[in-house]
Amino acid sequence: MARILVVDDDEDLLKSLSMRLRYEGHIVTAAESGAVALSRLDLEVPHMVITDLRMPGMDGLQLFEAIHRRYPLMPVVILTANGTIPDAVQALQKGVFGYITKPFEGVALMREVDRALAISNALGADMPGESPGESWREAIITRSPRMEKLLAEARRMAQSDASLLIYGESGTGKELLARAVHASSNRSEESFVAVNCGAIPENLVESELFGHVKGAFTGAVRDSAGMFTTAHQGTIFLDEIADLPLAMQVKLLRVLQEREVRPVGASKSHKIDVRVISACNRKLEDEVAAGRFREDLFYRLNVVSLTLPPLAERREDIPMLANYFMQSLALRYAKPVSTFGPGGLELLSAAPWPGNVRQLQNVVEKCVVMSAGPLIPVTLVQGALSTAGGAELLPLDEARREFERDYLTSLLKITNGNVAQAAKLAQRNRTDFYALMGRHQLEPAQFKG
Repeated sequence: MARILVVDDDEDLLKSLSMRLRYEGHIVTAAESGAVALSRLDLEVPHMVITDLRMPGMDGLQLFEAIHRRYPLMPVVILTANGTIPDAVQALQKGVFGYITKPFEGVALMREVDRALAISNALGADMPGESPGESWREAIITRSPRMEKLLAEARRMAQSDASLLIYGESGTGKELLARAVHASSNRSEESFVAVNCGAIPENLVESELFGHVKGAFTGAVRDSAGMFTTAHQGTIFLDEIADLPLAMQVKLLRVLQEREVRPVGASKSHKIDVRVISACNRKLEDEVAAGRFREDLFYRLNVVSLTLPPLAERREDIPMLANYFMQSLALRYAKPVSTFGPGGLELLSAAPWPGNVRQLQNVVEKCVVMSAGPLIPVTLVQGALSTAGGAELLPLDEARREFERDYLTSLLKITNGNVAQAAKLAQRNRTDFYALMGRHQLEPAQFKG
């Protein structure tokens, strides 16, 4: 059961929509205008908002912007009888969660509501009094079906102690996912210890991981427990595991097999109980084939593997991420920034992002720091992108086309080329969807299988 705020100036539609949602077991608050909706928001924070687009006074997009200034992660679904693809692209690029054209089927509406509520757990920090039941993944901001599927898999496997190997390019959030798995596990009350295997000098790796006793080597002036012992009964995260020297791979394998460690210079081993999550930005199978990584250790670490998609393959998340970073960075720097100007999110959505989410955060930070008012102008976004280390700057019209093509491609990938299903997800009829595919020379057969 969720709290849903419904906003529409059509009294009959407002009543029927509220009745349908109440029938599904939700708590519904109805508002006949944007202004009334904001006053309701002050009384009780909902899990999501459904609003008409065309309303006198404050329209749906203006209401969305006002809501996101307070609650940047709240899912907002917009209804309209005047839907066009430019409207839809504009709404999605501003960070609107979903877009449904009227008249709509009840099944389609509830599918969108269920999808929004499935990720509304990310609002825990924004919504006073919320239960922490979904707080395990609150740091991962997404509305991508691919990411939601990955998170569902991560939560299932978190209930066991099986070793997990996370693949993903630099900046995709491998440590965030590891922390989410830990938070969802029965070890969540114990320590999470993160180790960057590539950042430790080779002669100190054994001591850092397994500890040492006083006098074990020059400079060892006191006993040190080591990362594995610190993580006892919790989780240890071994980032960039492929950078671990071969000699240390042998010792790590023994620790995983025996479930005990011997600090450097010690005469006895002691038992440990840890969950091991490792991560790599390149395929360990290739490292094994090249002789740079032990095959037996690979099988120990790769009981379950998950692959984080690059940001370029989850472009629907870019507006939401950009708005979230903007709001949090504005607070950090005490800046009055509250929104991106026209075209800004379109440019961000179409950029290549070789540095993934970390690079996006860096670009938004530059925009927030340099902004002189509440609106980040498109010229400031262009400037930040031009110095973003490889983020290609596109003309605005081309950026719009890139976003639309990538959006269609994502839908066709999700549905394995089923145009009818893709059109339903886009809330378009099949004729319109075929026309859009033709505009971008997309063939359903490309995506089958």
